[in-house]
Amino acid sequence: MINLRTVSHLEKKNKFLGASSDWQSAKKVILGAPMDYTVSFRPGSRFAPYRIREVSEVLEEYSIYQNSCLDDICYYDAGDIILPFGNVEKSLEIIEEVAHDILSAGKKLFTLGGDHLISLPLIKAHHFVYNDLAVVQMDAHADLRFDYMGQTMSHACVMRRVAEIIGDGSLFQLGIRSGTAEEMAYASEHGFIFLDQFLEAAEQIKKLIGRRPVYVTLDIDVVDPAFAPGTGTPEAGGADSRQLLSMLHKLADLDVVGFDLVEICPAYDHSDITSILGAKILREALLAY
Repeated sequence: MINLRTVSHLEKKNKFLGASSDWQSAKKVILGAPMDYTVSFRPGSRFAPYRIREVSEVLEEYSIYQNSCLDDICYYDAGDIILPFGNVEKSLEIIEEVAHDILSAGKKLFTLGGDHLISLPLIKAHHFVYNDLAVVQMDAHADLRFDYMGQTMSHACVMRRVAEIIGDGSLFQLGIRSGTAEEMAYASEHGFIFLDQFLEAAEQIKKLIGRRPVYVTLDIDVVDPAFAPGTGTPEAGGADSRQLLSMLHKLADLDVVGFDLVEICPAYDHSDITSILGAKILREALLAY
């Protein structure tokens, strides 16, 4: 069974749309990682897992894009990890431990953040299982700084830490439209970065990755703030929500072994636009991967 640090007693109304109560039969697990201690602008993404679950009831279980329905798959909502507020190092350790427990049980993990730093322990846990792991990052920001204001563990540095773990040529960055000159140089030398490119880069990425196991991390700010205003670091000029859904479906051709959605910030949302988009993203990911 899952590590008891996770909340295993969610009321039915607080579970994600259609989630099963049968841990044993479930092949896929939803997990909340409510950590936003390293944000560089607006905090509040720790409240996203709860709000995404709450608004998911507005959706249909059926996806018209995939001609598939959540009723046809079995997935379990494990709740949110209980984290020591403000303790970055310990929180990362706990997230990695819980992720390892879930993967060891033979489940596929779908995680809701939280700021982007939560992806680091999740990817570490997946890399332990899949040593040839590739990572696809959809994001407005490169997140490749060596440090941010002296901190090496920050959402602004998360993909630098990831690249150090998975190795050169294993990080694929989509939709990037913000970063430093140093980040761009690092990306060009150590990975594959598609500056201000999104759907048009999908086929090239699929050819480059081939049949390697893939972890997909999706920072909601890859979407233009006109379509996803509820985020801590909005960046103009991004994809629209339909393009994002199309990209999720295109990536289904890959061997996706893990997925996370980060940086939704309900406090800055308007009429739950971003949280509802987040719920739809999770539905499509559950059905696609």
